[in-house]
Amino acid sequence: TGEIARNVQQASQGTGEVSANITGVNQAASQTGASATEVLGAASKLNEQARSLAAEVDAFLKKVASA
Repeated sequence: TGEIARNVQQASQGTGEVSANITGVNQAASQTGASATEVLGAASKLNEQARSLAAEVDAFLKKVASA
């Protein structure tokens, strides 16, 4: 009976450790998702700025060519 009780206790501890590990993985995945969202937003802004700069350079070159 004592050995069964110890085995149950060890199984319970193992289950707790697995649960803690799953919680840690879940938190890491959430943080990764948030970081990916931030990177996507920054890339989108950079893309907008690059398009704007390209349009300004094109307009400038047209002015230079017509002068």
